[in-house]
Amino acid sequence: MTDYYSTLYYALLYLHLITVIPCVFVGAYLLLFSKGTKWHRSLGKYYMISMAITAVVSLFMPAMVGPQFLGHFGWIHLFSFLTLWSVPTAYIAIRKGQVKKHKIKMILLYIGALMIAGGFTFMPGRYMYEVFFG
Repeated sequence: MTDYYSTLYYALLYLHLITVIPCVFVGAYLLLFSKGTKWHRSLGKYYMISMAITAVVSLFMPAMVGPQFLGHFGWIHLFSFLTLWSVPTAYIAIRKGQVKKHKIKMILLYIGALMIAGGFTFMPGRYMYEVFFG
């Protein structure tokens, strides 16, 4: 990787981490505590915007581990597309009063995009593995 691309990659990586790490905690709070309050709605907006930003940023980061598709995307990018589908459809659901649909989408988003995809970042060869175990 050339210096320019290395610098760009790490800038994207840090932007990704800055937006996604708080979502782990905010998302857990939103799932575990009272729903429908003003606080829940405010944190929910922050959470949805942050998750959307993190998904968009991740699409510009090439897969560094495993096979690549189109010379860029890896299997983990599927979670970015899951996020970009879940966030607006969950928002639309709650705006229409479809609470159960919203709840299911938010649970799937948290489990898929944060727990499963996040878990993969701790595998050998990935940045978070190096930070914690390298």
